[in-house]
Amino acid sequence: MKAIWYEKNGDSSVLTYGDLPTPTPGPGEVLVRIAASGVNPSDWKTRRGSSRPMAFPRVIPHSDGAGIIEAVGEGVPPARIGEQVWLWNSQWKRAFGTAAEYIALPAIQAMPLPEGTSFAEGACLGIPALTALHALVTDGGCTGQRVLVTGGAGAVGFYAIQFARLLGAAQVIATVSSPAKAAHAMAAGADACVNYRSEDVPARVMALTGGEGVGRIVEVDLAGNGPMLHKLAAHGAVVGAYGSNTQEAIFPFSPTIVKGIGVRFFIVYELTPAQRAAAVGALQSWLARGLVRHAVAAHMPLAECAAAHDAVEAGNLMGNLVLDC
Repeated sequence: MKAIWYEKNGDSSVLTYGDLPTPTPGPGEVLVRIAASGVNPSDWKTRRGSSRPMAFPRVIPHSDGAGIIEAVGEGVPPARIGEQVWLWNSQWKRAFGTAAEYIALPAIQAMPLPEGTSFAEGACLGIPALTALHALVTDGGCTGQRVLVTGGAGAVGFYAIQFARLLGAAQVIATVSSPAKAAHAMAAGADACVNYRSEDVPARVMALTGGEGVGRIVEVDLAGNGPMLHKLAAHGAVVGAYGSNTQEAIFPFSPTIVKGIGVRFFIVYELTPAQRAAAVGALQSWLARGLVRHAVAAHMPLAECAAAHDAVEAGNLMGNLVLDC
């Protein structure tokens, strides 16, 4: 099979495109022919060693993808052969991910792809969509609350705006960095956007919320925004923190504790089985009813994986970049 990989004992910044043996599904596994592989920031960060140390001698990157089950291992119903699926955690604590023509992985990690959802769209679900959803439902949820989505034009942000609406948020505000990104976030369903490069974000958020602040923040950069969270949040607000541009985040203690702000750190790879089941169940239901919009920003061939990583790292895309496998 054609695949992309990098080596532990070589230069991990170098991606190789070539042929590797097609895997065989073991007990409880399925073999999926990959149609689309989703590229996420964690993919290039892991490859560069800034996210987590490389645990295997050879790695095929990417955790997200979608395709068709072509074979099953012992214990998996043969009826699953031919099923269109989307995948999650494909390369989490595993050597081989979705940047290849085939992958063998536990059957539970291959979810039926709802009718009307394309392979490219399915390759956007494992990390971006589930991250957005868990950030909104953890620790009490967002129903009836004002929600702030930082980075509203990003892959996670675009889904978070939609999901906040579906979950019954009273108001959805997004931060963006340009008029084009504001239009993108508004198209997802935001009530208002705040340009963090040209506006005073706390002042604008307070004006938009009648001075009350927001009850839920979906946070893409905790280090960058930590010092002003208390200026954005209502009393008792919850911050769903899934990202940070640096390792240390600072919060002014007194104003943060006076407001009783809670910060829920989480990584989508490590959701508990119950959390994962709840998130996947809600997402599958919305997808089946055609309630979710997707933003596939660009397609690239598998052989151009290195360029795809560079494009995602640059941070200029509005939506997901997908490799066609």
